[in-house]
Amino acid sequence: MLSYPLELSFKIVTIGTRIRVMDAAGRQVAYARKKKFKLKEDVMVYEDEDQSRLRFRLKADRVIDFSASYTITGPDGHPIGAVQRQGMKSMWKSAYSLADARGNQIGVIHEENPWVKVLDGLMEMIPFGDALGGLFFNPAYLADLRGATVLRVQKERAVLESKFTIEKRGDFSEEEEQVLLAGTIMMLMLERDRG
Repeated sequence: MLSYPLELSFKIVTIGTRIRVMDAAGRQVAYARKKKFKLKEDVMVYEDEDQSRLRFRLKADRVIDFSASYTITGPDGHPIGAVQRQGMKSMWKSAYSLADARGNQIGVIHEENPWVKVLDGLMEMIPFGDALGGLFFNPAYLADLRGATVLRVQKERAVLESKFTIEKRGDFSEEEEQVLLAGTIMMLMLERDRG
């Protein structure tokens, strides 16, 4: 099990997305790099920036990601679970389904307050608004398993990078933790691309 709270961060001005996840003791527990201009998402998440030990892999089932499902596999290729964007529901309020290795839905990640995301998106339309929006509009997401909130993901105030704090709010198994971490990373990558 990871030591919470976790801090997830990525630079705003980069080609591609590089995410670093640190635990409460300051140790890096995950590093992901998403390449730009890929037709079908295939994200490798490592334990550290050396990329020597694969933690898990997220692979899209289709090119268009409006309702794409991302299979989560372990380092040896065995399925761990899946995360899927809830298409039409995500137009207003971002929502992602979480499934276990057998494909059974076990939870959901959703926005706590969709109005914050709308205001943040409007700021990005203004020159330099992206940097200023990060100071004022900071969305939060809740991860629910079996109807109970187990994680809260809060965007922190920042100008040159995006930072998120992941707080543990409930109990879950190590297998569920892998699905939650992978789902959170994929959700934040997609939401960053959305605006």
